[in-house]
Amino acid sequence: MTTLPGRTTATTTGGADSGPRPVVLLLPGQGAQYEGMAVGLYGTEPVFTAAMDEVFGLMGPEGGRVRADWLSERPAVPLDDVTRAQALLFAVDHALARLVLSWGIRPAAVLGHSVGEVVAAVLTGVLELPDAVRLQMDRIARISTAPPGGMLAVAARREELAPYLSEQVVVGVVNGAKQCVLAGPEDELAGVEARLRVDGFLCRRTRAVQGFHSPSLAAAAAQSLPTVAALRLSPPDPVLFSGYTAGPLTPGQATDPAFWAGQPAAPVLFGPALGALLDSGRYVLVEAGPGQGLTALARRRPAVVSGRSAAVPTLPARRGAPADDRRAVLAAAGFLRAEGYEAAPAAAARA
Repeated sequence: MTTLPGRTTATTTGGADSGPRPVVLLLPGQGAQYEGMAVGLYGTEPVFTAAMDEVFGLMGPEGGRVRADWLSERPAVPLDDVTRAQALLFAVDHALARLVLSWGIRPAAVLGHSVGEVVAAVLTGVLELPDAVRLQMDRIARISTAPPGGMLAVAARREELAPYLSEQVVVGVVNGAKQCVLAGPEDELAGVEARLRVDGFLCRRTRAVQGFHSPSLAAAAAQSLPTVAALRLSPPDPVLFSGYTAGPLTPGQATDPAFWAGQPAAPVLFGPALGALLDSGRYVLVEAGPGQGLTALARRRPAVVSGRSAAVPTLPARRGAPADDRRAVLAAAGFLRAEGYEAAPAAAARA
């Protein structure tokens, strides 16, 4: 078992039985997006607003168009288009994480899901923000030319799905013991979905119009290698738990351009990574991103059910009124205040 050193405003360790539990940031990815996510914080939370504007600025002219669509009731480009979903997931995850850090929180570790791992790379010093945005925009441009595809969440164990898989339709994501996501080209995936439903499996489509984390994105991923190779990559600090290795990222992995370039086509092992993290200590898991999907996954884990660790979101599960975004952020700050973090009351006081 790996025990992580605590990095908090209090003196504590991941394995300690008293004091504030170290914080781990969870960063959601593709499929977590929804219309109007976090817009209630824009212009009302200065740290969040500045972080969003910084990312939009680094995106160049496209950043202004992404921002306009994010704030519009009638966007020119639908949110689920890769040029919007991936850009806004990166920006919102990063801005929410910066907001949490502004409360004086120093995370013990960071764990991202899909595009969330690129944000995790920024928060752990593997990538500087401008380089991460460059990587992300290059990735988006290449994925946008990939064949149409999709992703299908299935309530089944990975081994149960083996008879339904092919060279193109694969298990792209493992979120839990019976929580897998298939991915691949649309025509083949639709056929697999029909077979699964006939056989009694519970399935639902996720919000994706490409087959993320499947061979259908392998060519796009390979094309991004020169861009990644030109970036400066550093070992992570604090610890970066990777959804691609299901454990702490080593310095060698973190500084390998092929590792980062290949992520859009590589399977996400978020469930095993979360299990390894929770086995390493007692934590407060803070989901810094849209929705509450990662919080829900964490709350099913024995470590959280038992109260040893806890999980808290920073945004509502779905779109509501702008005030709902602010209430969710204040609730997260209040949770951390109750945990014993001195900086959280300042944020919580702005009701």
